[in-house]
Amino acid sequence: MKSKYLRFSALALALFTAGSLSAQTNVFDDVIATSPNHTSLEAALIQEGLDAALRNGGSSLTVFAPDDDAFDNLATALNTDIPGLLALPNLDAILLYHVLGSTVPASFVTNFATVTPLNMDNTLKLTKTSTGSVYANQAMVTTADLAADNGVVHSVNSVLLPYETVADIAIDNGFSTLVTAVATAELLPALTDPLSDITVFAPTNGAFDDLAADLGTDINGILALSNLADILTYHVLGTNVAASAITNGDVVTPLSATNTLKLTKTTMRAVYVNQAMVTTADITADNGVVHVLDAALLPSETVVDVALDNGFSTLATAVITAELLPALTDPFATLTVFAPTNEAFDDLAAALNTDIAGILALSNLADILTYHVLGSSVEASAITNGDVVTPLSSTNTLKLTKTSAGSVYVNQAMVSTADVMADNGVVHILDAAVLPNETVIDVALDNGFSTLATAVIAAELLPTLSDPFAEFTVFAPTNIAFDDLASDLGTDLAGILALSNLADILTYHVVAGTVLSTDLTAGNVATVNGASVTVDLSSGIMINTATVSTPDVTADNGVVHVIDAVLVPNAVGVNEVENIDVQLFPNPAIDLISISNASNSNYSIMDVKGSVVLEGSLNINSINVSSLPKGAYFIQIEGANQSKFMKF
Repeated sequence: MKSKYLRFSALALALFTAGSLSAQTNVFDDVIATSPNHTSLEAALIQEGLDAALRNGGSSLTVFAPDDDAFDNLATALNTDIPGLLALPNLDAILLYHVLGSTVPASFVTNFATVTPLNMDNTLKLTKTSTGSVYANQAMVTTADLAADNGVVHSVNSVLLPYETVADIAIDNGFSTLVTAVATAELLPALTDPLSDITVFAPTNGAFDDLAADLGTDINGILALSNLADILTYHVLGTNVAASAITNGDVVTPLSATNTLKLTKTTMRAVYVNQAMVTTADITADNGVVHVLDAALLPSETVVDVALDNGFSTLATAVITAELLPALTDPFATLTVFAPTNEAFDDLAAALNTDIAGILALSNLADILTYHVLGSSVEASAITNGDVVTPLSSTNTLKLTKTSAGSVYVNQAMVSTADVMADNGVVHILDAAVLPNETVIDVALDNGFSTLATAVIAAELLPTLSDPFAEFTVFAPTNIAFDDLASDLGTDLAGILALSNLADILTYHVVAGTVLSTDLTAGNVATVNGASVTVDLSSGIMINTATVSTPDVTADNGVVHVIDAVLVPNAVGVNEVENIDVQLFPNPAIDLISISNASNSNYSIMDVKGSVVLEGSLNINSINVSSLPKGAYFIQIEGANQSKFMKF
């Protein structure tokens, strides 16, 4: 006979007398043996010789008695039958795990009472729910308080096994707040099931303290949360997942199906669950595995979830590849994400002469992605024309345009859908990816051309000049040059900015393509405005009557030449340039573009490098562009004293 049984039976027999058997009722003969639902338990007790101990009238016992269905379920789970269960080498230990050495009626049970059975290998965890149900570990008491003179029997619907469960791991390792929360949420039965196979992401006590601070409460406030059970089950998977089995970008569904968990495995082998880092992995239990977290998880709808839910698969894949999931899934962050569509990423790949795999392999992918993210929540209504904001990637600023028609641009990209709300911020959908390039507008901003920059903003030209794949040559007047123009016109800078033809004046300073000073030739050069400037190289470099004071300030999308005067189209006075109401559609186009209000005008189509790829006359109001490769283009429409420059 086994040593545990010998110790127990010796104690029982010392207390046992024949007289007590005849004079008193007992938990074995008068409760278990007489029950039609406990025949397997009866047979097991008799086989292990424990029936005599349960007859002892001198004892004070509590027996959690599994019914016959419980034994059948255990046999099925272990792929055996009842005779197989009765042959288990640790059967006595299992049976003693069901017995307490004192009488505990159901009315005495409090939620999360932890008691030591006669088998002291592990404790029993008792749960009393808000509805009055009682559990011993995972087993529910179906019939309580079957009394005898030497104790009480509680019939239960599951066999208890003295295993080290994930709940025991938490208790043994000092996760007192987690354990208290699990008990409060009445989740002990789920976590103590010896035949389950689960994964628990276990926040430390410090992580719960941080959660309480973030919520402006204390631990008692955490325990009182109405969704406490959802929060806790958000930390549990219904399968056993070791750290070695995690791959970067795994998206898994926890027991709380309110939201998914996003797993990150970095190139340094660190593992994150949403924003929380695994500080200790693979603490194994008999019914699963525990990974220790440095932060508590909340089942919030984050900006990442918005991307996943709305089909932004390329963006989501890029975020995963760049290991940015932890930053973007922080439920207490407040973010703005400018989210390029899948098509926008396709366009970026084409512009870079690569494919999506090439995009994902970029060494600066993380910088590109964080260039699309602000560290605060900015809804579209809060954007004003000309806002310059610093994203999480501080390699460059973002330039925001809000047009007179209410459209919003981020650099050159248009917001197609604004204000998709998340719990940790807001998402605005873009029709193009933005790159942290030093553009010609950045050169102006960085070099103190504040009046030029302000004028570009006022004229809503930021999207055009911040296109990273366009190429421009900009003749940039100094602040003093704008002051001189204002004086000549008898106005001030506010008057300059209010000119109805401001955009035409500014585009008269821009030439498509990159033209360094060494590439300039004397003669006329067509501007984006449609009119030409005259280059004079006889004494230095003159553009019309303006002198180039600083040539060749290079940008990623062109070059800037500083000039000492504002250029004004020669053909007309400053207040006479007409802005013709020309419309181009569809945009984007596939094969044909239609042009309204431009009959008998000439057109030139240029690529982003300024090379003319198509030209002709608009005798009809459409142009066949099917021969052009996919990409961005500029079209210039010219009529009598009229011009229009557009991107498509």
